[in-house]
Amino acid sequence: VTQEVARCSQRWLCNRASVQTALRTLLAVPWPSQRDLRSWLQLLSVLQWVLSFLLLGIVSLLLLIYLVFTSFWPISALYLAWIIFDWDTPEKGGRRLPCLRRWPVWKHFRDYFPVKLVKTHDLSPSHNYIIGSHPHGILCVGAFCNFITGSTGFSEMFPGIRPFLTTLAGNFRLPVFREYLMSGGLCPVTRRAIGYLLSQNGTGNAVAIVIGGAAESLSCRPGITTLILKNRKGFVRMALQHGAYLVPSFSFGENDLFRQVVFEEGSWMRSIQQRFQKMMGFAPCVFYGRGLTSVQSRGFLPYPRPITTVVGEPVMVPKIEDPSHEMVDMYHEMYVRSLLKLFNENKTKYGLSESDELHIL
Repeated sequence: VTQEVARCSQRWLCNRASVQTALRTLLAVPWPSQRDLRSWLQLLSVLQWVLSFLLLGIVSLLLLIYLVFTSFWPISALYLAWIIFDWDTPEKGGRRLPCLRRWPVWKHFRDYFPVKLVKTHDLSPSHNYIIGSHPHGILCVGAFCNFITGSTGFSEMFPGIRPFLTTLAGNFRLPVFREYLMSGGLCPVTRRAIGYLLSQNGTGNAVAIVIGGAAESLSCRPGITTLILKNRKGFVRMALQHGAYLVPSFSFGENDLFRQVVFEEGSWMRSIQQRFQKMMGFAPCVFYGRGLTSVQSRGFLPYPRPITTVVGEPVMVPKIEDPSHEMVDMYHEMYVRSLLKLFNENKTKYGLSESDELHIL
């Protein structure tokens, strides 16, 4: 018995020593600092946003199709009935949720780059506005962060103004993804949807349109400031028809977030991209960013580069139900001049040199 007690005591002492050694080893490991924790939260916030935009719609569609062939088929049937019933909602102002704009994750999203909003002039709540957002970049990070999330203080800078952001109408045909888009204040970039916000939703509406669209994304690369704008005049005609003021905005740093393989004009790859764009409404860009492990690795996340969105001076526009081509051209030229003025006055403040110019195609 005495020997058994001695053996038990020895094992207990050994176990105690092992636990103490493990605890000392654990305590010796450096714990993540607050800075490290913030960096991880910022990275995760960007990851969820990228995955939501790239995969949420497709994955939801495939899941609902799969459920049709299982005992859970009523879920797919009910959601299909809901989409049919709710089909026109995106073009009638959507269904925005203020709580989503205030979601704390957007502050981490903002700080990852970081994104900053700069106001140069007041916007009166007694008018409606069309905000031209430039450039498109790859994923329109600046436009999303400033006009859809409340993290950069848009509502505080422009009290009484409700911002909306337009995107491809096809996105609102994807299940679940359409609800996600509408909850943030996105709407289809169609005449009907924009016209509703400018004529049947009261005043104080600011509809942001990324005017360059998919064509502009094909030329997106760091250090290049080329816009597709010269023949984009539909937004000016809509502004005249509804008496909405035109407001230029430019996101400095937007083109620095990804690296893109740019194919030369006339090449077979470029022609494939352009044909795909005409058929589907968006262009298949070949791009890469950073990976999850480090900034030096390659992946699909944007590089942490500062983005500064400057909102310029409104161009006052009269209401003309049937504007002539000459009238549209005149206000288009006024808008371009206002945009060039904004760019030239701010380029040296936000990462560009005095010799950099804005090229408009």
